[in-house]
Amino acid sequence: MTDLQLGPDFVWGVATASYQVEGAVTEDGRGPSAWDVFASRPGTVRAGHTGDVACDHYHRYREDVALMADLGVDAYRFSVAWPRVMPDGMTVEPRGLDFYERLVDALLEKGIQPSATLFHWDTPQALEGRGGWESRDVADRFAEYAGAVAERLADRVTRWMTLNEPVVLTMMGHATGRHAPGKQLGLGALQVALHQLLAHGRGVQALRAAGAREIGIANNHVPVWPSDDHPESAEAVAFFDSLYNRLFLDPLILGEWGVDGFEDLVEGVRDDDLATIGQPIDFLGVNYYNPQAVGAPGTGTGTDPAVVDGAMLPPDLPFTFHDIDSPTHNDFGWPIVPSGLTEVLVGFHERYGDRLPPVYITENGGAFNEEPDEHGRVDDQRRIAYTEDHLRALRAAMDVGVDVRGYFHWSLMDNFEWAEGYAMRFGLVHVDFETLARTPKDSFAWYRDLIASQQRSR
Repeated sequence: MTDLQLGPDFVWGVATASYQVEGAVTEDGRGPSAWDVFASRPGTVRAGHTGDVACDHYHRYREDVALMADLGVDAYRFSVAWPRVMPDGMTVEPRGLDFYERLVDALLEKGIQPSATLFHWDTPQALEGRGGWESRDVADRFAEYAGAVAERLADRVTRWMTLNEPVVLTMMGHATGRHAPGKQLGLGALQVALHQLLAHGRGVQALRAAGAREIGIANNHVPVWPSDDHPESAEAVAFFDSLYNRLFLDPLILGEWGVDGFEDLVEGVRDDDLATIGQPIDFLGVNYYNPQAVGAPGTGTGTDPAVVDGAMLPPDLPFTFHDIDSPTHNDFGWPIVPSGLTEVLVGFHERYGDRLPPVYITENGGAFNEEPDEHGRVDDQRRIAYTEDHLRALRAAMDVGVDVRGYFHWSLMDNFEWAEGYAMRFGLVHVDFETLARTPKDSFAWYRDLIASQQRSR
């Protein structure tokens, strides 16, 4: 890919999330998270898997940092586990902060920029028991947590993300129940969206007060396509696009609610909420995996697990998910459509104009489940092709003026894939979940060579 030059300052990285990789769920004072409780319930996670051990990154982080150094990445996007830092959601556990300090210092020793996400879905169960994200109080608790982490690490973390994929926590965690905490609130989940937006705004304020530098948010975004040419499908597209793409962007960038009638759908909206939510941010994190097709209620197939199983949709959601006819899919069944990334980025550029902050692709990857052969080699050419095609789609967006500053591949290593347990592998590094042995795949070597070729232009 010597023809693909993304610039001397472009940031190359990899990403993980705390519950998916750390394990050690009862060590050093960590409290239970909503995902610990959810995964312990029969039937919620494939094969009864949990994140109790995951990749044991908590104990093996130095080995994993060494892998990243070999890979040659500029940055590592990790998430801080809120229940590790505040087991009861309010009181700081110093041993939790000690771990992240050790991780950050190990990264800096290798010249890797620590890029921290404060919340990647692992709500302290103690807060969940007091209403969780359905309670407005959670925004204040999140601000306290953000301040505590930043007071320890703001001098060393390069960039901060407040929340990861708030739309997924809203829809899959609270509207349909396929993720923790397993609520099925339908459009009532918009209350959760409001409180996440407030937590983001309060979190930005706390981070700035503690001296944090680059601050942003990371959300999942999809191009939304009509399933057919009926007027009802066009209406469904417009609503789903506002719910999925604009709900967590318009308040931050435009200072207005992204869903029509939001104040009528949500209780307790205050006059100053938009001012709190709209704190200036330094970048926008975009996670992209695939497009979504929707149609009128009751018309769809809805088998795309990237969003939600249509069969589980509460009756008040005015759309239905449809399958996308694509020549290739990953092993999750998600359609592979690299041009969708271009469509998302260019669409944001057109909608928000000069107000759009610089963009980082904070997640992009696919589930390709190749196992080691008899020689220990993992020949995952599909992942290589996927990544190349999406990087070219990213370049196409840059060519029309989108300011993209970096790319974080999801994921550094195979890990706990939420409701799918350990069945889906997204990593550049293969993990044997019996022995926890790490084996770099062919895609690891390819990505390493690509990064090196790009860095030579610096």
